[in-house]
Amino acid sequence: MTDHSLGTPEQLRDPNYTPALHKAVPLGIQHVLAMFVSNVTPAIIVAGAAGFGFGSDAGAQGFPDMTYLIQMSMLFAGIATLFQTIGFGPVGARLPIVQGTSFAFLPIMIPLVAGKGVEALPALFGGVLIGGLFHTFIATFIGKIRFALPPLVTGLIVTMIGLALVKTGIQYAAGGVPAIDKPEYGSLLNWSVALIVVFVTLGLKFFARGMLSVSAVVIGIIVGYVVAMGLGMVTVENITTSWDRAAFIAFPVPFAYGFEFSVAAIVGFCLMAFVSAVETVGDVSGITKGGAGREATDKEITGATYADGIGSAIAGIFGGFPNTSFSQNVGLIAMTGVMSRHVVTIGAIFLIICGLIPKVGAVIRTIPIEVLGGGVIVMFGMVVAAGISMLSDVNWNRRNMVIFAIALSVGLGLQLEPRAVQYLPDTLRVLMTSGLLPAALIAIVLNLILPEELSNESTEEVSGGMSGHGTGLKGKTEATAANV
Repeated sequence: MTDHSLGTPEQLRDPNYTPALHKAVPLGIQHVLAMFVSNVTPAIIVAGAAGFGFGSDAGAQGFPDMTYLIQMSMLFAGIATLFQTIGFGPVGARLPIVQGTSFAFLPIMIPLVAGKGVEALPALFGGVLIGGLFHTFIATFIGKIRFALPPLVTGLIVTMIGLALVKTGIQYAAGGVPAIDKPEYGSLLNWSVALIVVFVTLGLKFFARGMLSVSAVVIGIIVGYVVAMGLGMVTVENITTSWDRAAFIAFPVPFAYGFEFSVAAIVGFCLMAFVSAVETVGDVSGITKGGAGREATDKEITGATYADGIGSAIAGIFGGFPNTSFSQNVGLIAMTGVMSRHVVTIGAIFLIICGLIPKVGAVIRTIPIEVLGGGVIVMFGMVVAAGISMLSDVNWNRRNMVIFAIALSVGLGLQLEPRAVQYLPDTLRVLMTSGLLPAALIAIVLNLILPEELSNESTEEVSGGMSGHGTGLKGKTEATAANV
């Protein structure tokens, strides 16, 4: 509910308005809490997939664990957010947009680093840098490519991102990839801790209001962390050791892990930049509609996309991951009714401070993998749900059903059985086994080249009696109009 003690209704809809500082600071920190876990989770997942997460030793590179990656996630989320809220030149929407590390790129990053340790990171960050520069280039014509990414395509892509990640959530809840061949994998102890996080998160989402609901995942993980301590899964000694090993303050190091160009990484990150750009367009539109009651301007959309790309490119130089606008903060603006970009600037400064203090990352890395698993089960499931929500806007005629069917079959099939393309060159194999890129490419191409109509008879023979009759929101609207 909007608190009108913060200002008049006109002031609250104004991005340039600043509430009183004693009220603006808590509001800014709220934005950080709403996205904190989502922001650092990709760093933890990439480190775990590479094989140097959760206490393993990668000292040869000068960084004993994943603390540095967590630190960079916070730091460059804050910097990219400042690009959006303050802006410079054409860069930035000058709106209360919170940037954070994108889940969308995880299906690309995980195959690139899987089991390869820190040796895989130079190519990964080369892809982040080039992908960020390409994302910046997209900003110059973002309005002209939106036609190629209708809800059928974007909904499919977001659904595929979620489907690619849900396996990781289950593995984490069961004990993590390193424990797969051990007796404790999938134990009642592991699952009980993960499920506590899930139940606390669900309880707060459904029965709490305001900030308790918005921060449900953070609170769920904190409760799970306390329970894990009580069960001996993490000890005070673990926490103090991690705390003592981390410096009080540290600055980012350019090309900290090295740098190299990989065709697979560059192609993957550049293709995903299209998806991230479209997501940002949607978030900017959601913020202006929900907070100011108006449509976003072309200048705001272009500036936001520039900030996405430049923020991601700079992050890649210092060991950070691609940034994008965070949708959960769009909902927070609608909840508080405060459109002030300066409030979000305060949150960005808080993130930057956290990113410069490795001890913050050192504490985060002590979270048991099972606790994190409970959180990511919810988060990744919500990614799938968001994709399905987008697909509800599709007019489900026969043509769109066929496009969706082929793209999903190929993409999900390659995720489930990556050995099917084991004889392809390494670069192409990595891109194909992500599942996401082949599905996206198929959907985009078929949507552009196939005729608009497809008769019922042409799909009956392959539908097995389940041809479907959904029309999507557009079809429902048209049907309603026809009956009036």
